[in-house]
Amino acid sequence: MNHIRNMRASWPWSWLGLLLVSMAALAADSNIDAAKSTLIATFKQEGVPVDAPFKKFSGRIVYDATNVAAASAALDVETGSLDIGDEMYSAEVRKPAWFDSAKFPTATFRSTAIKPTSAGHFDATGALTIKGRVLTVTVPITVQGNTAFDGTLSISRKAFGIGDPAWNDVLDDKVNVRFHLVSTGR
Repeated sequence: MNHIRNMRASWPWSWLGLLLVSMAALAADSNIDAAKSTLIATFKQEGVPVDAPFKKFSGRIVYDATNVAAASAALDVETGSLDIGDEMYSAEVRKPAWFDSAKFPTATFRSTAIKPTSAGHFDATGALTIKGRVLTVTVPITVQGNTAFDGTLSISRKAFGIGDPAWNDVLDDKVNVRFHLVSTGR
């Protein structure tokens, strides 16, 4: 009977351990080389473009130039890693009115369809999730050497509930997310 009680007491910790091991395996499954890749949000503040990189992201790209339609992409971006260039402003965008990074630490993209458009180009359609809101988006992508993927996605801050309304006269609603993702190919 004591071993059942001990087993029940350790049960939650066993699941926690399993969850942590699973998360580590998923992180290890990333084939995006973050050191060679960039993910930059560009927005206009009082009409002036501001580039702000996301410093932490991971994901997996499966791509074969001979069968583009079978390709897939998954990207996870840490919302709290947006670097506006000043820690005070970077901390501001982690607050609930903006990314709410404490509650929604990760923004994700999961492809649902890949459509070749021309040699070295395709459209990736998928689910973009930010702050718990999911929208279907299509991103035009250019491939370089079968391992580098470039594109720009325009999103609406309002569509995802990003931003303090007091800033609406200062910041444009449109944000362009430009990326250069390098896959290790594995």
